[in-house]
Amino acid sequence: MRLEHINLVVSDIKESLRFYQAALPHWKIRSEGVNQWSGVERNWLHFGDDYQYIALNDNGIGENRDLSGHQVGLAHFSFVTNNLEAVILRLKKVGFEIAKPGAVNTFRKNVYFLDSNGYEIEFVQYLSDLPEERNNDD
Repeated sequence: MRLEHINLVVSDIKESLRFYQAALPHWKIRSEGVNQWSGVERNWLHFGDDYQYIALNDNGIGENRDLSGHQVGLAHFSFVTNNLEAVILRLKKVGFEIAKPGAVNTFRKNVYFLDSNGYEIEFVQYLSDLPEERNNDD
């Protein structure tokens, strides 16, 4: 079993794509359209590859949950990369800065960014192929 997609409500799809296209340059827009969702017309877009994607739906209102608080809701989601520095450079190039550095760990390095809607996304690069090393908290 694997995660196929995550569905995010955003305020502006084009602005959201700026972040995700920089972070995931090998992904593409798979499909898009207009739909009704709980009585609100929304543009939607699927951005991904042949196996997984992010569904973006516009016309979101309000602010994302306070990530420093304890409210119920999405805390963050994460992508594994083989080149963390390249991801950081691409995101900085389009105006996004690291929101939080990751923990110091011998077998992985990671950072957290906030997208334009306040969703926290972690990017992690593993420095070992051994699960017991990758998943330790040294």
